[in-house]
Parts: sequence; structure tokens; C-alpha cells
Amino acid sequence: MNHINLGKSGILGSEVALGCMRMNALSEKEAQTMIETAVEHGINFFDHADIYGKGESEKIFANALKNSSIKREDIILQSKCGIGDKMYDFSKSHILQAVDGILERLQTDYLDILLLHRPDPLMEPEEVAEAFSELQDAGKVRQFGVSNFHPYQVELVQKFVSQKLIVNQLQFSIAHTGMIDFGMHVNMKDERSINHDGGILEYSRLHDITIQAWSPFQYGFFEGVFIDDPKFPELNEKLGQLAQAQGVSKEAVATAWILRHPAKIQVIAGTMNPERLKKITEASKVSLTRRDWYDIYFAAGNDLP
Repeated sequence: MNHINLGKSGILGSEVALGCMRMNALSEKEAQTMIETAVEHGINFFDHADIYGKGESEKIFANALKNSSIKREDIILQSKCGIGDKMYDFSKSHILQAVDGILERLQTDYLDILLLHRPDPLMEPEEVAEAFSELQDAGKVRQFGVSNFHPYQVELVQKFVSQKLIVNQLQFSIAHTGMIDFGMHVNMKDERSINHDGGILEYSRLHDITIQAWSPFQYGFFEGVFIDDPKFPELNEKLGQLAQAQGVSKEAVATAWILRHPAKIQVIAGTMNPERLKKITEASKVSLTRRDWYDIYFAAGNDLP
């Protein structure tokens, strides 16, 4: 498994990370198997959020980790905060309280990375800055980032916080390619020329911010997985051809398609199936040519201007 220097912070995370949103659906024994499978196949990065399972995912993860032989210092823990009850909240008091809750549930003294989870229109960046400084000074959080932010929202936070924002977690998959479409359809009068995210892909590369791709196998907003879905016959045929040629799974090829991008995107795999996770981690073995990458892009229904 290859590793990515997250935002040039020196934190080296596996290029495939395990997203723990659905871990609340597992027993502690099942969660332990999931964590151990991840580590055995080269994953050292685990992504959480305080809203996942209303905190239960973090609790189950912590108990499962405690029952394993895996040491806390050998893994990277990331969590997110800011989504409340039908509102977003980036107030200083909420961030500090949320992190204390996260640390308690994860049974750890510190987070490697904390992300602000979806932009709060009522955000006071000065309060965010105060919260970040207190958390870092107390040794509770090492590094910081954001999730689902466009460039000017990142700039607004970065203007006030002294810490370098190193991560932006965004939805991205073969079937959710807005970040790429916009960049190729510049100045065209067609649907793919619409700028949905402010050029966040190029912005992130310019500012050394690592993009983390969530829902790497989803289409729409949690509408379903495109792997083996009859709605995507051409895509599955192309993925199957490349998978067979390289002796891996379709999941591995779909993951490798994201990893092939020079932005060095980190993939957040949210599966809670150990066997499927093994297939996904095979992406590190896959070599895609430029022709392969474009052919997959076209097979998903995309085009060039």
C-alpha cells in the first residue's frame, strides 16, 4: 500500500483509508475483524465523524481496537465535527465540546486530524481559530482540515487559523466527476461546464491540500453503488475488462482510477465487508495508462468538448 503525505504535513496516510460511518451496524467482534483486515492489507488511516451512528461508530471502533493487538500510535485517527441537530455549528464552544466527546468515545488522548464537517454559514472564523489553537496547545489535535468546502470557504478559515489546513474531504468517484468535468469543459455552453465547486481540485493542488474522496463507488447522493449496477453497463464492462487483464476486482480498478490522478487523492472506502475491503486494497497493484483512465471516464457516460 502506497502512502500519501497529507498536505505535506509529514503525516503519511495509506492511499486507501477506511471510512467508519457504518461501523455502528457491526458488533464489536465484527468491527475488530474489519479493523484488523484493514491493517493487514496496508491501511493505517481511519476516518470518523461525531455524527456517524450518533457517536456509536466511534465507540464500537474504540472497543474493537482495544481488543486487538493494534497500537494506537501505529494508526492515524481522523474525525469530523460541526453537524448538529438540523443545523451546522462551528462555534468555539461546540467545537471544543465535540472534540472532547470524540476523544472520550474513541478512548484516545488525541486526534491526528480534525475536520470541520460541511460549511456553517454562521461561522465566525475567529472562533474557529481560537478553538483550533486551544485544541492543538492542549495536545488534543495534531492537524486540521475541512470537508465539503469550496475554495473561498477554505480561504476564509485559513485567513484566521494559524494552522495549515491539510485536508478537504469531497465526494468523488467515476460516476461523480464534477471536479474534473468543469476543468475540461471551460468556456463551453454545456452542462459539464458548470462550476459546482469553485475549482476546488486545482485550488487544492496549488495550496498543498489533500483531497479525500468520499463515496468512491457511489453515484448521485447515496443513490447506489455503480459496481455491477445494470444502470452502468458500459462502465462495468470496461472495469471488468481491465480487472480481468490485471487479475484484480472491479472495485480495485475503480479505486485505481481515482488514485491515478496526479493530485494524489486519498480514497475513503466506507465498506464494512472485510472481503470487499481486500478487493479495494488491491488498487495499489493496478497500473492504468492514460488511455485506460480516459476509457473508464467515457464508459461512465462522460465526454470531451
